[in-house]
Amino acid sequence: MEVKNQTDNNIENGKGNELFPVFFRMDKLQVLVIGGGAVGTEKVGALLKNSPRASVHVIAPEISKDIVAWAEVHAGLKLSYKAYESTDIDGADLIIAATCIQELNARVQADAKQKRILVNVADTPELCDFYLSSVVQKGDLKIAISTNGKSPTFAKRMRELLEDVLPMGIDEILQQLNQIRNKLKGDFEYKVQKMNEITKTMNEDSK
Repeated sequence: MEVKNQTDNNIENGKGNELFPVFFRMDKLQVLVIGGGAVGTEKVGALLKNSPRASVHVIAPEISKDIVAWAEVHAGLKLSYKAYESTDIDGADLIIAATCIQELNARVQADAKQKRILVNVADTPELCDFYLSSVVQKGDLKIAISTNGKSPTFAKRMRELLEDVLPMGIDEILQQLNQIRNKLKGDFEYKVQKMNEITKTMNEDSK
């Protein structure tokens, strides 16, 4: 009897979270944030926390003290004290509309779509091409959590739970696995097979 896995079921049913998780190299992209208030501060803070070398341009007539302070220590953070203009998005790879003015956020989104630039609109999931996830990080291990835009608060709680559950030494294990992988001889398929054998005990130990 054929046994279908969860992936097959998800494809057939078309249900659940259909977002595709991706980790961007933020030091290689130009990120534009429209808005320098509380919402903009939250978004810029999340970007810099995860990617301190990110290239971020903030545009707003007024910019919070926190963002100004971050700009003093993050070379990639640029500030422009001005009202938004449609030409401001030229050259951006990702855009975050983070103002408290819904009409302005919608205008930014429309401008971004016209030029085929990915955009996130704060607190408006239906206008977003991508979401900013709650993130758990232990050294080089990073886990992004998504609720498909349904409940950022729940994602936050899940992050806190995973932070408590994941052992402190997990990054050391990751570094050791990387060293083992680098020492393996053979082609890609052989390395994958050996690493699967080595890490299989991790699942067994957790049961």
